[in-house]
Amino acid sequence: MEITAESVWSNCLVFIKDNIQPQAYKTWFEPIQAVKLAGNALSIQVPSKFFYEWLEEHYVKILKVALTKELGDDAKLVYVIKMENTYGNKQPFTEKIPSSNRTPVKSQEVDVPFNNKSPELKNPFIIPGIRNVKIESQLNPSYTFENFLEGDSNRLARNAGIAVANKPGGTSFNPLLIFGGVGLGKTHLAHAIGVDIKDKYPEKTVLYISAEKFTQQYIDSVKKNNRNDFIHFYQIIDVLIIDDVQFLSGKTGTQDVFFHIFNHLHQNGKQVVLTSDKAPVDMQDIEQRLLSRFKWGLSAELQTPDFETRVSILKNKLYRDGVEMPDEIIEYVAKHIKTNVRELEGAIISLIAQSSFNKKEITINLAKDIVDKFVKNTKREVSIDYIQKVVSDYFQMDVSTLQSKTRKRHIVQARQLAMFFAKKYTKASLASIGSQIGQRDHATVLHACKTVDNLSSTDKQFRKYVEDLSKKLSL
Repeated sequence: MEITAESVWSNCLVFIKDNIQPQAYKTWFEPIQAVKLAGNALSIQVPSKFFYEWLEEHYVKILKVALTKELGDDAKLVYVIKMENTYGNKQPFTEKIPSSNRTPVKSQEVDVPFNNKSPELKNPFIIPGIRNVKIESQLNPSYTFENFLEGDSNRLARNAGIAVANKPGGTSFNPLLIFGGVGLGKTHLAHAIGVDIKDKYPEKTVLYISAEKFTQQYIDSVKKNNRNDFIHFYQIIDVLIIDDVQFLSGKTGTQDVFFHIFNHLHQNGKQVVLTSDKAPVDMQDIEQRLLSRFKWGLSAELQTPDFETRVSILKNKLYRDGVEMPDEIIEYVAKHIKTNVRELEGAIISLIAQSSFNKKEITINLAKDIVDKFVKNTKREVSIDYIQKVVSDYFQMDVSTLQSKTRKRHIVQARQLAMFFAKKYTKASLASIGSQIGQRDHATVLHACKTVDNLSSTDKQFRKYVEDLSKKLSL
């Protein structure tokens, strides 16, 4: 059997998968492609310079062991980094050799022009704390990486945030777009990045602002005929953090001015951090040229935390507040409040308050009362798991059958309906929906949604399925 780059790398992956955590494997090894085998040197393509740096720092030993098993003691690994310039055109590949096998190799460097700042800077905007050229960051110092607990649901986003804070504008994560549903920590993480940068680089100008406020400032600048001053003000920022960028949807004037500000910052090596409630691919009424720039860096999703992470979040919150609570109470709250971190912390605060004000001991019964009231009074966010259960019950099948690889028509339709309602009722990305409903990709979810739309308008029985399930899910 012929030895190819793909076969060698495939064998390496089998070994690596057995020796690291599944989430780490999915994040750092699944995106890699084998591209060339020349003698004992295997070339693999990685998505970015940061990716290469992370592998070198954290996984070089296991890579060396895996490759040595396949190609012998003289094995070499060459990274091929796919580069893009600031205009979105492909640059020639840049090849790098790990430090363990370093030999001279030709590489292409991308020069980024730096323009000198104007010595006289005017700031025409009324932002609390800003005086002349002194720009207050508008950051909340209590939002830090230390109290943003890491779990499978946020590992990539958190690590990317730390990388950006260590080298603002100097990683491939520019822009860094953090997206996810309500209360999962997007704003916290955005502030943490800014707070850490201000700590490490006090000379840098960092500004946090919501997209809504940015839009209002732009409207005011047009009214006062100082649009150019508005643009110039934002072009002097070293690290610009814009929260809820989806708010720009449909606002063509604001999108246009942000496009020019973004280009200037990016071309001058300044860092841009964005948050959104959805992935770029799911954003509506945002210009294509702006969406393409959102995709230049990294889009990292914050997902609903798993049980272990929820327990850790609660314990950390109690520790910071100096409150002790039995593990069984903490686990009860974590088990019954799953949707987001904000609700989770809100429930524990309510529990402490009830205990303190009414001088009651914190018991399971008190926790049950609080959780029941809290969940009842909180707008229910339908989860993908819940949607799959409702659809499976409706069609009288197990969730495992719904997620299976079978091509039987009634099961395929049930799966497509689950995907359709997951897109309709949750803020999860298409990729996240696909991975949770039978390990499918985002293209399959997109096709499922189109199929449901088409069948709803042409098939009376199928339309009834949609109507029935809509009623069940919107109760």
